[in-house]
Amino acid sequence: MNTAVEKLKEILHNSDNIVFFGGAGVSTESGIPDFRSADGLYNEEYAYPPETILSHSFFKNHTEEFYRFYRSKMLYPDAKPNDAHKALAELEKRKKIKAVITQNVDGLHTDAGSVNVLELHGSALRNICMSCNACYKLDKIINTDGIPLCLCGGVIKPDVVLYEEGLDSTVMEKAVKAICDADVLIVGGTSLNVYPAAGLITHYRGNKLVLINKSETPYDRHADLIIRENIGSALGEAVRALS
Repeated sequence: MNTAVEKLKEILHNSDNIVFFGGAGVSTESGIPDFRSADGLYNEEYAYPPETILSHSFFKNHTEEFYRFYRSKMLYPDAKPNDAHKALAELEKRKKIKAVITQNVDGLHTDAGSVNVLELHGSALRNICMSCNACYKLDKIINTDGIPLCLCGGVIKPDVVLYEEGLDSTVMEKAVKAICDADVLIVGGTSLNVYPAAGLITHYRGNKLVLINKSETPYDRHADLIIRENIGSALGEAVRALS
């Protein structure tokens, strides 16, 4: 165990009021690409930029094209929780983590066993009819072609926050409160460049800010501990050492 992971283990050992805030990098070890990495989605070429396709107006005006892209590039139904998801679920089980705040829509934190998960950008596992609000599971999207329709005839929309849409105010309020109340804030797998979600870190008032990310972030100078390893490896090793 290297020095940084050893220090992380001590931080975990000494606190029972931890909040985790994670981004796309948490799920890369599960085979889900990080959009902004060198080989990520934002560096591939399409007829439209991903930001355009994944916008509210594009969904409204080009729904079939949206779903063609969405099914091909946004859904990973066979992905499984990795060591990071499992470590966080174990920490919650030990009553150390109070909340997991995620920008991801893959549902892997819940699959791993975490209960208090705040999904800032919603979940691809939930899909809602825009006419009658009927709810559908992911299978409805995967097992249909073209635009998925409800039994009432309405268009079904993924319960995810698209570009041009605001974050759920209730989820944001819970996330802000959790971070404000935390003794330890662990931020992992995120560049901290996507707002308003990235701005959540400014609400932290404690003195144990841990950043686990392969690249630099705008908040590195504020961190008490920086780990430049795979988040699954670092968290997994530190949690296993607690036993």
